[in-house]
Amino acid sequence: MPSSETLAALRAFVDERDWDQFHSPENLAKSISIEAGELLECFQWSPGFDQEQVEAELADVVTYCIHLANKIGADLDEIVMKKLESTKAKYPVELAKGRMTKYTQLGDSPE
Repeated sequence: MPSSETLAALRAFVDERDWDQFHSPENLAKSISIEAGELLECFQWSPGFDQEQVEAELADVVTYCIHLANKIGADLDEIVMKKLESTKAKYPVELAKGRMTKYTQLGDSPE
């Protein structure tokens, strides 16, 4: 997850501009979706992409995710590890390895 240096820099950036007043959970969630759309746009017409542009858009998505986690008091390490554990249960290795099948269909035979 982000280093303490990155977190401090993001907080300082927002504080210096007095932008926290605009960072409601709703606005941050909207911003994540908007920036994710811009990231997806980098791949709109071909699988090739501009590395620098993708990294810039990815940074925007991650930054808003960090701001949202901070705003709602979520520990990113904790919530990612918790989600990983539940996802492991949904996708056991013996059923999911090498398959991109949704977990509700894993008991079915491969097509």
